Amino acid sequence: MKRYLLMALAIVSAASCSRDLGNYDYRNLDEPVISGIEENIERLTQEQLAISPVITGGLSEDSYDYEWKTIDKNGESEGIIIGQEKNLDYKVILSPGEYALYYTLTEKDSGIYWQFESTLKVSSSMSEGWMVLCSDGGRTRLDFISEVTGKTYADVLKDNKDMPAFDGPRKIHWQSAMSFADSPYYLFTDGGATRLGKDSFGWTEEYRMVYEMASMADVAPSMMVSAGFGKLIVGGTDVYYSENMGIRGLYGSPVNKGFRAAPYIGANVSAEQYASVYLLYDMDNRKFMAYCPLLEKNDLGAQEPLAGMDEMGLIAEGLAGTGQESVVGNAFERYPEGYELVYMENTLYDPGNAYMGVTYSVLADGARRYVYGIQLGDMLRFSQCPYVLGKAYYGDISSCSGISGDGVLYAFSSLKNYMYYAVGDTVYGVDLNMSPLSGKVQFKLDGENITCLKFNLFKQSKDRRSYNLIVGSEKDGAGILRVYEGYESDGDFSGVTPEVYGGFAEIVDVTYKERTY
Repeated sequence: MKRYLLMALAIVSAASCSRDLGNYDYRNLDEPVISGIEENIERLTQEQLAISPVITGGLSEDSYDYEWKTIDKNGESEGIIIGQEKNLDYKVILSPGEYALYYTLTEKDSGIYWQFESTLKVSSSMSEGWMVLCSDGGRTRLDFISEVTGKTYADVLKDNKDMPAFDGPRKIHWQSAMSFADSPYYLFTDGGATRLGKDSFGWTEEYRMVYEMASMADVAPSMMVSAGFGKLIVGGTDVYYSENMGIRGLYGSPVNKGFRAAPYIGANVSAEQYASVYLLYDMDNRKFMAYCPLLEKNDLGAQEPLAGMDEMGLIAEGLAGTGQESVVGNAFERYPEGYELVYMENTLYDPGNAYMGVTYSVLADGARRYVYGIQLGDMLRFSQCPYVLGKAYYGDISSCSGISGDGVLYAFSSLKNYMYYAVGDTVYGVDLNMSPLSGKVQFKLDGENITCLKFNLFKQSKDRRSYNLIVGSEKDGAGILRVYEGYESDGDFSGVTPEVYGGFAEIVDVTYKERTY
């Protein structure tokens, strides 16, 4: 709480004496005291905010003017007057966020004012919770499990009357870094992509992904990753880069020159970086490729930003100077070639505390399956990452039950060196530190088909929910979401009783919408 008194004073200061005219008007200042207002107030949009302040001392009630004013603490809007009576009775129509709420009493005759400040947090039913992307017979449907109200809201996009139909849902993505403030959520579908509004997933024409493309190409991304000063998307078999150094840039021409790229992008999602190194996979020549867009800058020698993994390591050594190691780890001698990329996932798991989360890849050679773990760092090493690349893990998972079949889903933990995979109605866990590697049944969902398996990487630092396993399943057309606690269970989900949510269509993807205030 803050209380202010403002008076108009005239002060004359001079080296010589001045004449005292002796004309004074003295009176006692009877100062009012404001109470009865909570210092922290929370309301949902459309709820009523009624406050009856208690004023002791001072003059009569009609001697003052009254004002209730809110100012957005994020500076996204100017102050808004929400009341001009002694008591406040206001239906909250402010956008979700955190506001300073000022109550001001101004003495009409003198202009003296007193002020009380509190904090007003405005939420909507959709300020926080699970975004559940479903395929309702091929139609894109977004449901929402509200952490605010405890209710599930179905088909929340249906009120966007002008929004075109986007069939074939793929992903619901939160672009927390380098995002559009009003629309940080991306909907990826077979038919194209669009942003969604931050408050209640509203939509306007300018949100379409085509307006972020320099060529106005109507791409249908399968993935988006940001690191350092830029972000990448994969659309079809092409990878596009957008730079955000000071201003938000557009996606330029495809960066994969002369080859078709797999629909995955590796990046370090665990630390701040400047000259980030990304991981691509060349499907034509069947090998990993490294991409560091800032290598094109004059400060880094205006070099080719796309290179093979070994070549990128040599470039890093040349920039680092004598005696500074660029590539760390010896889990494998050579980067693999000649395999088919089945899956890739970025994690927060950071062996050696090198500020480089492991990017895991599953590679196939016929019926055999292999896991490679590669760490990606910062070419300039100005921030947290002391290395540019890391050879973190190699393992042969070919003996794991059902691993070579069709429709296998994968998920890698950020808690430990663990892999999970789903076959039909069964989830298996693999401790990647064991030898030989084998799958241990975590749980079986009798009669259900698992359609989504993942870990949600929360943006808030050290949020233990990042280790929870998210499982979407389907039975007779009805989707079911389960969340298995991972931190306390140490990644062994076999004895965990999940949180269960129902009432969905077939679940395609799940992402948590966190509060941004």
